[in-house]
Amino acid sequence: MALTPQASRFSHDHVFLGASHDENARRTLWVVALTFVMMIGEIAAGYITGSMALLADGFHMATHAGALGIAAAAYGFARRNANNARYSFGTGKVGDLAGFASAMVLGLVAIGIAGESVFRLFQPTTVAFTEATVIAVVGLAVNIASAFLLAGDHGHHGHDHSHDHGHHHDNNLRSAYVHVLADALTSVLAIAALLAGRYLGWVWLDPVMGIVGAIVIAKWAVGLMRDSAAVLLDVTDTHVADEIRELLESSDDVRISDLHVWQVGPQARAAIVSVVAAANVSADTIRERLAPVHELSHLTIEHRTA
Repeated sequence: MALTPQASRFSHDHVFLGASHDENARRTLWVVALTFVMMIGEIAAGYITGSMALLADGFHMATHAGALGIAAAAYGFARRNANNARYSFGTGKVGDLAGFASAMVLGLVAIGIAGESVFRLFQPTTVAFTEATVIAVVGLAVNIASAFLLAGDHGHHGHDHSHDHGHHHDNNLRSAYVHVLADALTSVLAIAALLAGRYLGWVWLDPVMGIVGAIVIAKWAVGLMRDSAAVLLDVTDTHVADEIRELLESSDDVRISDLHVWQVGPQARAAIVSVVAAANVSADTIRERLAPVHELSHLTIEHRTA
């Protein structure tokens, strides 16, 4: 049977990249450059001054430079392959894969900092407080600048269940933001420890701050890993699923027999809706009723007549 030209109106692409994808990619590249330059300075200064807090900050920043590089590469890969037919639902979740990898890096960094800090707590070393403090302050300034570059609608830690689809998180940008915040935290703790060591003689505070920083970073890593893993495992978006149920089952002519709703991009959700409907309710009617669900970018309807 030959298809009419009107059949083409039912075709669609599978590009589910975030609305700010390209802008976020540019922000991330700038932060990669800033982080790499500061990483070199802090590691060198940490060895010269003997500060564990500063050295930890430098190596911490080194791992972040790598993780941020992964985030930047993920943006590039997702854009280049957005129309690649090999990916059934596009490349909108590549950022979540990068975010999960970054979370694992964060966790390893936390373990490394905690281990080295405990060792230094029992084996203290001489610290050049003045020089180390100057470098730590510069590092904090770089971290703050990087945080401002990455800040925006996606620069938050919590998981957003807002109805406004424009505010769903880009876990790739979020991972970069968390890495920068972790760097800023270790810088602040390093400065506090160095000042206390210089003016109060509390040399022990330097490794203690390393342990505190490791605990906070580990907490952030777990949160990021949990949220990105939920996307990768196609966990049901309950907010959208509940909205679909409300719209379809508010009348007596439709009942949902099976429903699957999952995330395919930062602002995109896909759904497979199986319904048993009255004879006068068509698949097009179902689509019209679900039009208010703006998060739905890919909808498949299985229709049976009651």
